[in-house]
Amino acid sequence: DVQLQASGGGLVQPGGSLRLSCAASGFTFDDYAMGWFRQAPGKEREGVSCILSTGDLAYYADSVKARFTISRDNAKKMVWMQMNVLSPEDTAVYYCAAGCRVYTGQYEYDYWGQGTLVTVSS
Repeated sequence: DVQLQASGGGLVQPGGSLRLSCAASGFTFDDYAMGWFRQAPGKEREGVSCILSTGDLAYYADSVKARFTISRDNAKKMVWMQMNVLSPEDTAVYYCAAGCRVYTGQYEYDYWGQGTLVTVSS
């Protein structure tokens, strides 16, 4: 079974940083593009990032571009997302996902696990 365990969320002040981690298992990690999406209370799911299986190309939503950086280590089956200059608008549950695709700014994901809550507040 595909398992994706996200961690690293928490409470951070505006302007601060967090690094999310995702441990993957149960599938051939090297074959999948990986990504993150988020869902804020009362809002629709928003695709945030996607990194190709080789790790040499990544995509970001306009709302996080230049602030968030996704990375992966295929040997460790891990994905990370460094989030900088956080604002209250970034408050959401963040989900690690496998099998992401990007179409004209729209993100799709095949599998995801339980999310990790990020709260940006003073």
